[in-house]
Amino acid sequence: MTGRNAADPAAAAALPRRTWAFRLAVTFLVGAIGGWLFDLANLPLAWMIGALVFSTVASIAGVPMIASQKVRQPLIAIIGVMLGAQFTPEMAAQIPEWWASVLALLVYVGVSTSMLYIYFRRLGHGPVTSYCAATPGGLNEMVLVAQEMRGDYLTVALVHASRVLITVLIVPFGFIALGLYDQGSRVPLGVDFGDIPLDEAVILTAGGIAGFFGAKALKVPAAALTGPMVVSAVLHLVGVSTVAPPGPLIAAAQVVVGSTLGARFAGVPIRRILRLVLHSLGSTALMISLTILLAAAASAFVDASIPALVLALAPGGLAEMSLIALALGVEAAFVAGHHVIRITLVVLVMPTIFRRRYGDRERPDP
Repeated sequence: MTGRNAADPAAAAALPRRTWAFRLAVTFLVGAIGGWLFDLANLPLAWMIGALVFSTVASIAGVPMIASQKVRQPLIAIIGVMLGAQFTPEMAAQIPEWWASVLALLVYVGVSTSMLYIYFRRLGHGPVTSYCAATPGGLNEMVLVAQEMRGDYLTVALVHASRVLITVLIVPFGFIALGLYDQGSRVPLGVDFGDIPLDEAVILTAGGIAGFFGAKALKVPAAALTGPMVVSAVLHLVGVSTVAPPGPLIAAAQVVVGSTLGARFAGVPIRRILRLVLHSLGSTALMISLTILLAAAASAFVDASIPALVLALAPGGLAEMSLIALALGVEAAFVAGHHVIRITLVVLVMPTIFRRRYGDRERPDP
């Protein structure tokens, strides 16, 4: 692909500072407007889905936008702290009972990756690109793997972005259509700033920062979310903290997550977007079908609701699926815990298996 676009991290980094700042401001302004309008319409996960829809449409229409990991990561850390607050002693006591759903997750990762690898190979993509596009998650990590092994990393980025976009749009509204979510009973995003004691605000902020940098130093997968989530969970489990981040910060984090995902399509030719979205529709349909099948099988052995099991296995991003769980009022800690396991498999285990199959040297796609 020629030209600069938001899906290419190298091209984004090469932009002049003023241009980068302007595009970032436009991205978040468009996303915030979308989130606000969706919130007025009382839609589920309004701030993220509204930002996602508006920024995607604006990107395709040619509005100058950019997806910035530098800004996304601190806001993702806020979501991590929020998710950590869901780990109560009662929830922790149930973790040993997750064996069936974790087993279903292992089956899901192996089977879906194998099926989609074949799917993308038959669509004409090379082995590296097909593998990186087939994995259920790890968008940023799989882009880096594709770059390292000389695959088509822009295709990988757009396929994953399309998959998450489709999943985020389908799952909440699918729950509404099936009567599993009442639009009149939306869970509040959180308390106001003034309702959080200063000492607890300091504790949560320090914990989030320590978790963020600690996880990055240890090279933990999805460090920006996983590290703060683990530290926050510990703080809440031992009783040091009893509150979660305020609602306005959670709304801002949702806007950043949605806007960043939609901005990945900026500067990409419309024909390529349509082709890759079409490919992603087929692959996402396969993944969601497998998700529903395994969620139904695991429900007989796990004390968790069907919506929670579906979200725990769904082919969306860790932050996105966890936010949907929070918005729908289902077991957010259960969902987040399973996605952390999935990301660990996808980022740490499966690339090693793939390299052994194709050798250690870099292999360009044909």
